[in-house]
Amino acid sequence: MKLYKADLHIHTVLSPCGDLEMSPAAIVNRAKEKGLDIIGITDHNSTKNCKIVEEIATNEGILVLKGAEVTTKEEVHCLAFFEKDNELNEFQSYLDSFITKIKNDPEKFGYQVVVDKNENIVEHIDWLLISALDQNIQQVERKVHQLNGLFIPAHIDRARYSLISQLGFVPSDLNEDALELSKYMTKSKFITQNQYLADRCFITSSDSHFTENIGDISTVFQLNEKTFGEVRMALKSENGRKVIA
Repeated sequence: MKLYKADLHIHTVLSPCGDLEMSPAAIVNRAKEKGLDIIGITDHNSTKNCKIVEEIATNEGILVLKGAEVTTKEEVHCLAFFEKDNELNEFQSYLDSFITKIKNDPEKFGYQVVVDKNENIVEHIDWLLISALDQNIQQVERKVHQLNGLFIPAHIDRARYSLISQLGFVPSDLNEDALELSKYMTKSKFITQNQYLADRCFITSSDSHFTENIGDISTVFQLNEKTFGEVRMALKSENGRKVIA
């Protein structure tokens, strides 16, 4: 078993709130500088820059978990990751079907661009990606798991757009694979404040919108090798795989 350093919440230029310097190549270069072994690409309600990041990162020996940061009907942010491209493509179709299509104003919210490995813009997304889906959190969770994905409510300690801020608690019957804490919260402090969640699995991520913040904080996984399946096992503490911190 080896220890692998991961930051599973990173936005690209596709997110309207993401800096225009967050190109796939810049993200991978910064991840390499920070010693990250695994990164998660999680643009708001879109997966369209995931594959190009994976293509660049694979050449640098970095595993990419491909997915999105989904906004549910309750305005809860949740991370969703998929191993196979066909699963990712089907989830993209699901996002496109249920997102509230409000026209984006780039001057107000920011540009939303899909790029290639040379940073050429290949697509502009016209509707505002930070809008909510017309799907509640249970519906999103079921869709993610139907597609063999990982479902992780994001930054649950935050005062806005988190599971606790929007619902007031973490439902006992929510079938999450882990819960994410922001870089401003420690697990020990959070558990002290929320003892009913002591047996849940936690990760901590940067939620980076700027290259300098990538790897500000990370999660360490104990794995046999760097694969999606190994990360899944670690989140379940199976066969010696586990989340260290």
